Amino acid sequence: MQGLKRIDRYILGKYLKTFLLALALIIIIVITFDVSEKLDKFLEHHATLWQIISIYYLNFIPGFVNLYSPLFIFISVIFFTSKMAGNSEIIAILSSGVRYKRMLRPFLYGATIVAFAVLVLGNFIIPISNRTLIEFEEQYVKSKATNFYSNFHLQAERGVQVYAESFDVKQARAYKFRREEISPDGCLTKRETAEMIEYDSATGFWRCTDYTERTIDSNRNEVLRFDGHPLVDFHVSPNDLNFLSQRVETMNTPQLIRHIHREEMRGTGTVKTAKIELWQRMLNPLAIIVMTLIGVAIAARKSRGGTGVHLAIGISIAFSFIVFMKVTTVFATNGDLSPFLAVLLPQIIFGIAAVWLIYKAPK
Repeated sequence: MQGLKRIDRYILGKYLKTFLLALALIIIIVITFDVSEKLDKFLEHHATLWQIISIYYLNFIPGFVNLYSPLFIFISVIFFTSKMAGNSEIIAILSSGVRYKRMLRPFLYGATIVAFAVLVLGNFIIPISNRTLIEFEEQYVKSKATNFYSNFHLQAERGVQVYAESFDVKQARAYKFRREEISPDGCLTKRETAEMIEYDSATGFWRCTDYTERTIDSNRNEVLRFDGHPLVDFHVSPNDLNFLSQRVETMNTPQLIRHIHREEMRGTGTVKTAKIELWQRMLNPLAIIVMTLIGVAIAARKSRGGTGVHLAIGISIAFSFIVFMKVTTVFATNGDLSPFLAVLLPQIIFGIAAVWLIYKAPK
């Protein structure tokens, strides 16, 4: 029993150390290339070194780790397991009476630890990092900060369309505003227009300039014009008009779930994208366990080509998995494939492949 615990600690230590080392090296390389690409923009917009490190790259790293951790886990498992096989350590462990399934346990421990960390990152930490990252890019990387949106429209709720020529995010002010209510048979029943609307946070209503309300039905066509600056409830909040606040990658999971419920009620076309984001956060950590099992099954075999052959096979499988995930996501976004199935299907297929490889692995 003591020997098994020592083997568990040995394999688990190699698993986590190799993964963290590979991750650190890749992050350094990626940041180096990213700095060389964006350095002119940083200097042009007078971003300080402290801002670049503490705001931009500190928030860049969690998203990068979350996105590519299955790939790095796979390569790490292939690398150190192949080394163990080359040094006959796998043979020694199995020859000592340890069953193959029992040897897999520390690999699964490591995969579970990393998968849980990725789950927490994806659901709660990365949305905050993404918002900070986008705000930094808009201020210091892009030509100008996006605090002013032009010519946009949205479906505020089912049968209600909202248009504006422009919206000032900081002032919570929209210009050339128009709100239209459409009946189920496609007829316009009400139109509200204003030269300018400004959000009144005290009342939750909008203060309007040159506000006009037109009501249309089979019996009448009534137009009302209001002088002064009346307060009107358009059932729209400033966040509804702020595209940044509507970006699903900046919402934590509870906010994302509320957003999905609201968009389903409104009948907008953004529900699929939000659902794909939600299921990716919930199910993608499973890819770490699947990739770990496939990596062990491939690399535990002693090969004449050594680590190089194992890495070549492993990288091919990993990229096939990533491409398959992208393909199913496209089918869900533009077709009839369920977002849940689009995210789960690659896990199921490669999970079956992992079980088959483990079953066929030399014991």
